[in-house]
Formats: sequence, structure tokens, C-alpha cells
Amino acid sequence: MSEENKHRATAAAILPLVGGAANVTSVAHCMTRLRLGLRDRSLVQEEALKALPAVMGVVEDDTYQIVLGPGTVNRVTPEFEALVEEGRADAPEEPAAPAGGSDPVTAEELAAQGAALRAERKARNATPFKLFLRRIANIFVPLIPALIGCGIIAGLNGLLVNLGWLPGVTPALAAIASGFMALIAVFVGYNTAKEFGGTPILGGAVASIIVYAKVADVEAFGQHLSPGQGGVLGALAAACLGVYVEKRCRRWVPESVDVLVTPTVTVLVSGLATLFGLMFLAGEVSTWIGDAADWLLAHGGAGAGFLLGGLFLPLVMLGLHQALIPIHTTLIEGSGFTVLLPILAMAGAGQVGAALAIYLRLPRNTSIRTTIKSALWPGFLGVGEPLIYGVSLPLGRPFVTACAGGAFGGAFVGLFNQLGTDVGSTAIGPSGWALFPLLDGSHGLARTIAVYAAGLLVGYVAGFVATYWFGFTRTMLEELNAAPDEPAPAAPAPAAAKERVAEKV
Repeated sequence: MSEENKHRATAAAILPLVGGAANVTSVAHCMTRLRLGLRDRSLVQEEALKALPAVMGVVEDDTYQIVLGPGTVNRVTPEFEALVEEGRADAPEEPAAPAGGSDPVTAEELAAQGAALRAERKARNATPFKLFLRRIANIFVPLIPALIGCGIIAGLNGLLVNLGWLPGVTPALAAIASGFMALIAVFVGYNTAKEFGGTPILGGAVASIIVYAKVADVEAFGQHLSPGQGGVLGALAAACLGVYVEKRCRRWVPESVDVLVTPTVTVLVSGLATLFGLMFLAGEVSTWIGDAADWLLAHGGAGAGFLLGGLFLPLVMLGLHQALIPIHTTLIEGSGFTVLLPILAMAGAGQVGAALAIYLRLPRNTSIRTTIKSALWPGFLGVGEPLIYGVSLPLGRPFVTACAGGAFGGAFVGLFNQLGTDVGSTAIGPSGWALFPLLDGSHGLARTIAVYAAGLLVGYVAGFVATYWFGFTRTMLEELNAAPDEPAPAAPAPAAAKERVAEKV
């Protein structure tokens, strides 16, 4: 089967399991997930969906997210969109009924508990502040592919320069790698206006003022501005202001002159505010963020890394990790790399180590072991959702011990930052082994790679040891390790089931 046919077959297999074309209201994707807006989530056949070979897991949030992995999701999404359009053009399909229950203490039971935890987390995350953070993330996530591509090219160019190879080509590679970062403020402004209900091109127009070379002729707060001052934070603030001005104009300007007056007033008012206020203020904030990150790791070192690596996954569960995206982008824009991402990536290493320990501790539970075998390699590559939602989080205690593994890995990398060996990433998005091509630092690529690889190893070992010895109670082991031919324990009443989950946590 050709690659194109394979991806179309994956899309065709997914569509009926999410209720058919009539149940799909929106289709989008990020780095690893197909994100679907669904009319009725009760029509989703989740167990059958997760059984598909291409599906690594599912996540319920404001959209229904199907984890397909990097690369695959980019190819499956357009095929899925085409099938949805074809389905809508035909007679409406009769959605299939949801799949039935499953036996206890199996991967299916863990998946059901994971779904309940996700639903609980979704309700808990639906606060105005977290919804705002989600919108901020929606601005920056579409930029990640360009950040990755340009970051890898920048790393390749740095390697060639250090080796003295291809001197005629390296200037061209430098231009290719730097072009996007030079104009990233424009893309941030465009996406901001789009996300907050304004005209995207007006957001981009206002944000472009920040990177215009002649802003050096403008004086604000007694200083001449610098092109790019304020960076992505300035672009974000400028575009938000532009959306506000535009909406006010739409409300009061007569329709007959709206096409002339509204864009002009929006760009003029927002542009003046950007030049004489926002660029300076955002520049001060950007400088403070860079200094704070340097100070944190220079003085906190292992302690800061321990907290960041250990708390990252709980932050993800609470929806607060999205606040880190503009911080990463600001650090990359200012110094060329973010020192926070390699530390946070250790959280995934802890999950991998925990999964290996669970695999060994449950030798008779073929269902959970099969789930781990299918999810382990994506976990090594930084795609952790299948292990988190399919294994460790529903079990409870192994999720905590996996976080402990991430904490020790983060402490290791943080210690080297404190000793002067900065370990950074030139882009955001990848994690695990997939982060190696994006690594950069202050003491050469070889040392940076060595420290990061050693940090991963520490995370694997610490997650494994913590989970093997502290991840299970005796009751959990007896329950989860029942032989396949032994009768499964009777399904507990709802209240008893909650008590059991609580005991595991």
C-alpha cells in the first residue's frame, strides 16, 4: 500500500469511530494530534479507536484529540478533512453506537479510568484564566513547525561553521535559518488577531511595525527604539490592542465607510501605542524573562531543575503549561535557545522509566504489557500521551513515581546549567530523542548533547527505580497481576471504584 493510501485508510478507519462526518464540526491538528470538534462525544467508540494501529492514544479537552504522532498527523489530517467533506455531501450517516464495557484490571479498564480523569480535568480546567492560556497557546502552536525546521537548519549551519566546511553555503543557511525568526513578530500578530476575533492581516500589519528597521528613528521614554524590541510579547500586545480598536470601530463606524475608516484607525491607533509604549514595555519584560531564567538556573541549579522536571506533567494536567510557550519563544528570540525545554523534557524520560518498571512488575497482565509495548517507542521519541493516559495516570501511584524520575533528570541538567554548561533548544515542540537535532548551548554541541543524553538516562533510571519499588501497593499488585485464566474480581460499585482509584493515588 502506498503512503498516500495508507494515510487515507487511517483517516477512513477513524471517521466512523468518531460518529461519522455528520458528528464532526471542526478539524485541525498540532504537532502530534488530530483535533476534532464533535457534536456528540457519546458517539465516539473510544476502545475501537485506540485499537487502530496508527492511533497512539486519545485526549479529551476542548477538542477531541487523537494522538497520531509527528509527521503522520500532517498527512492524515488532509485525508480526514476530505473524507468529512465527502461524507457531508452524501446522505448523513447513522453513527454507530458506542462500544460496550470491558473486563476489570486490564488496559481497557485503565483507559476507562483515564477517560474519567480526563473529563474531570477538563471540567476543572474550564476557568477563564486557563481558557485564556489555551488561546495564547493557539497563537504559538501553529508556529512550531517553522521553529523546528529553522532550528535544525541553524544547528546544521553551526556545525558546518565550526568544522570549516562549505564556507560558500553557510551564509545561505544562516539566512534561511534566521529569516523566520526575524519576522516571527508578524506571524504572532497575525495569529493573535485571528484567535481573538479580529482581522488577521491587520494584526500582522500592526506587529510588523516592531521589526521595521526605521523604528530606530523613533524615540520613546528618552531612548531610541531598536528593530525587534519587545519581540513576540510586543507583537502579542499590539495585535490584542488592534483587535480591541477594530471591534470598537466596527460598532460605531457607518457601514458605508467601514472599509476605509476601520483599517486605517486600527493600524494608526495601535501603531502609535506600539511605538510609544508597548515596544518599550514589552522589551523590558522580555529582558526580565531572559535574566530571570539565567538567574534561576545559575543560582537554583539542581533544585530548580528538580522542581521543573518533577512538576511539568502536573502543570500539563492543570492546563498551566501553556503559559510557558511565549516564555520559550521569548528566550529563543533573545538568546537563540531556551534553557527550560531540555529540563522539562526530562518529565517524559521519567514516564518511560516508569513504564518499563510497570512492564516488569506486571508479568501476567498481558493487556497492560501490550499497551506499554505499543506506546514505549513513541515515548522515547517524546510522544508521552499514550503512556500517560493509557498506563501511569489511571494507575495513580506510578504517575507520581514517574514525575519523580523527571525531577531527578531535571536536577541533573539543572546542575550542569549552574556549573556553566547551558543546555538549550533552538525550537519548541519535540522532546525525548527527537530533541537532539535542536540542541544548542554555550560550550559546544558535543558537551550539550552529552549532558542532555545523560539527563535522559538519569530520568529513565530514576523513574524505573521509583516505580519498581514504590509504584504499587501489595493490593494493586495482586489485583493487576491476576493470571489470565483466573476469574476476574467482580466489578465494584461506583463508590467502591472511586475508593480504589483514590487508594492507588
